[in-house]
Amino acid sequence: MATIFTRIAGGEIPSYKVAESEDFYAFLDINPLALGHTLVIPRNVEDDYIFHLDEATYEGLWAFARKVATAIRAAVPCKRVGVAVLGMEVPHTHIHLVPLNTEGDMDFRNKKSFSPEQMAKVANDILSEYEKIK
Repeated sequence: MATIFTRIAGGEIPSYKVAESEDFYAFLDINPLALGHTLVIPRNVEDDYIFHLDEATYEGLWAFARKVATAIRAAVPCKRVGVAVLGMEVPHTHIHLVPLNTEGDMDFRNKKSFSPEQMAKVANDILSEYEKIK
């Protein structure tokens, strides 16, 4: 059975897409730590542990995440884009990219809520920046 992230990347479940390629997909986290908090996933590998990925997928995922992080930083006012790989809630490798202004912004116990309009706008802003650099 496909994971929820595979279904999101396949368009079966709606998401706020911020970037995509043939092999990878990036979308806003629906339980974000900050506006612009993005999840980056491999499309065709459902393993839940990043270090199980084959070398090409692993390296490609990080290269894609780097471009997405660059787009986030251009679209969202922040000092840095933080990175976390937890993978405990959904059994599908994913990288968290979180806009940061302080180290405390990366506290996964401190989820935020934004309106659908705010989410759609920031997703479009990030996608526009990603399109410039891809």
